[in-house]
Amino acid sequence: MAELNPRAPVRLDGDNVAVVIPALNEELRIRGVVEDALAHCRHVIVIDDGSTDATCERIADLPVIVLRHDERMGKGASLRDGFAEALRRGFAAVLTMDGDGQHAGSDIPRLLDAANRHPAHIVIGARLRKRSLQPTYRRLANEFGDWGIAWGTGYQIADTQSGQRLYPAAVAALTEVPGEDFVFEAQILISAARTLGTRVVSVPIESRYQCAQSTAQFRKSHFRPLRDLWRITSHVVTQVLSHGGMLAQYRRIRMSPPVIDDPSGEFSPMPHGQPQARTP
Repeated sequence: MAELNPRAPVRLDGDNVAVVIPALNEELRIRGVVEDALAHCRHVIVIDDGSTDATCERIADLPVIVLRHDERMGKGASLRDGFAEALRRGFAAVLTMDGDGQHAGSDIPRLLDAANRHPAHIVIGARLRKRSLQPTYRRLANEFGDWGIAWGTGYQIADTQSGQRLYPAAVAALTEVPGEDFVFEAQILISAARTLGTRVVSVPIESRYQCAQSTAQFRKSHFRPLRDLWRITSHVVTQVLSHGGMLAQYRRIRMSPPVIDDPSGEFSPMPHGQPQARTP
């Protein structure tokens, strides 16, 4: 029998990946989110970020790990605690989902498959399908965020604002990732690129929002476009200016369009780097 290569990447599956779900007042959808995740991954870690509703009670009978903050500490702190718990338990990667139901558990196998096709990459569930259902202000905010974060990473990414992601253990283990709340999710992409040389691949998923075409109910988003985009933008601008080499960075960005993992061939990069749906 051939010897195993100890340096070969571990194949990811529902047994060696932990799903981490930050939750703040998610009693409306948290049970469904956790059950959907458990259908594809055996190990789920929920971080209750100081909820004042029945979030924990809704999942009390489910086989999940629950970490609780006595008071709200923000999404960044929740993710850090979830990552630390997953690493302490020896998982090979961490897959994050928001607790409000905007991410479908049925997309987990597609993110795992993409991660196995692109070892050591961060995988993002990019909300490219049914984008017309996405509120205009959210879509514009996401596109602006993509543009800004590209200056930090040196390459373009489709949907940098999506919270459905798969992080290799090496990325989850990064300790010097500044920024709180939603800034943390932007900064970890930049830190991983600069510290580890990590790239990102995006997997097209559907946008899931409360709208006229859907009967699904979602709580009001914790993301505040003006406030949070300002925080993200000002943080990233500071990082970029301190790093220097603006002209070289611009050239790198232009030469590095988003990588879309889509075996169906529905999506491909446009000339300026933004993904579009292919038409017959």
